[in-house]
Amino acid sequence: MATNANIDALVLGSGPAALAIASALANERLSVHVLSPLDRRHTWPYTYGIWGEEVDDLGIGDLLKHRWTNTVSFFGSGSKEENSPKNKETRHNHDYGLFDKNKLQAYWLKQCDEALVEWHLGTATNLKVNQSISTVTTSEGEEVTARLIIDATGYKPVFLKVPNNGEVAVQTCFGIVGKFTSPPIEKEQFVLMDYRNNHLTEAEKDEPPTFLYAMDMGNGTFFLEETSLGLAPPVSLDTLKTRLEKRLQHKGIQITEIEHEEHGLFLPMNIPIPYLDQPILGFGGAAGMVHPASGYLVGTLLRRAPSVAKAIAKAMENEQESPAVIAQKGWEALWPKDLRRKQALYQFGLEKLMRFKESQLRDFFTGFFSLSESQWYGFLTNSLTLGELINAMWKMFTKAPLNVKWGLFEMKGREMKLLLKFLSPEV
Repeated sequence: MATNANIDALVLGSGPAALAIASALANERLSVHVLSPLDRRHTWPYTYGIWGEEVDDLGIGDLLKHRWTNTVSFFGSGSKEENSPKNKETRHNHDYGLFDKNKLQAYWLKQCDEALVEWHLGTATNLKVNQSISTVTTSEGEEVTARLIIDATGYKPVFLKVPNNGEVAVQTCFGIVGKFTSPPIEKEQFVLMDYRNNHLTEAEKDEPPTFLYAMDMGNGTFFLEETSLGLAPPVSLDTLKTRLEKRLQHKGIQITEIEHEEHGLFLPMNIPIPYLDQPILGFGGAAGMVHPASGYLVGTLLRRAPSVAKAIAKAMENEQESPAVIAQKGWEALWPKDLRRKQALYQFGLEKLMRFKESQLRDFFTGFFSLSESQWYGFLTNSLTLGELINAMWKMFTKAPLNVKWGLFEMKGREMKLLLKFLSPEV
């Protein structure tokens, strides 16, 4: 069966990235179709966090399921000098929110439905691009033609070609939503990072570090997640589970009810930017848009989908324009030079943090969150200009203790290649 309608854009995928770009393209009055092996209303498996200011700026605060004002981190060891200033909480003074993923999905689907986006169930298996049109063939025998194909199929894209820059750093997590014999964190509190390690043996403290990410969900329910920031090879789920159990045991807390377990989120942190001369476009994780320093993605999708869609719509005003040229305009909007240079800096930073010992990480983050709020917040949300990012990183370096300075200065991985990408990003 062939679909030969006059389609402007065919989006592959049905996750947040696919719906974000499909709705943005539809809002530009383009004819949009979406192809996915999953139903468009399938339940997304993961939870998505975002800073409160981000949703406020976008006017979508009503899409949050939870919002916390009491947002903190702990970067002390937690041992011996319990009342030491280093063991005190770091207050972030920024709200943090958790999306109601069903509402977020419905938000994008409503825009798509109002613009008459059409949906296809199927698995894309083959792609042909010529001077005038692109054709995707599915394993079910359907052919769909469009002026532009957008691969939004996630971290292992179906058609996009991505450079091989070596091992990919992976953030791994093991989490529990449940009830406990006593509150594991304060009421109405959100903990971004708790690096206290007084529940570990001395030998375990020399192993790759992990931290607790936790939140009070209300009604006596808490979400606790042991997390590895990013490592290659990744920290195992068994290790994360054991460490979470030890945290609770150290506090004398037992689990009384488990509502849900997250058996590991394997989030690639330093995915390379795809080759930018391809005649198809990428978006979301497929296009390397995940923040290498934080793992955040949804805020970026929400902010950047409209501008990328506008660039595509502008290119399509010329009805004779080829798929390759249209895709090129999309890539230019998605990954302009300054953003590619910023990405190289972020990946440089992650490369450093991957090799830090726990004591170095605790000192690093203590210094990081002592930057001005506009600097650390802009760093984590990728909203600083290139100049502002360089200034924040330099200030962080000058304030850092010697153990962190040495860790940042020492070159023993892919740092030089990443610095070269910063100085001369790939075209």
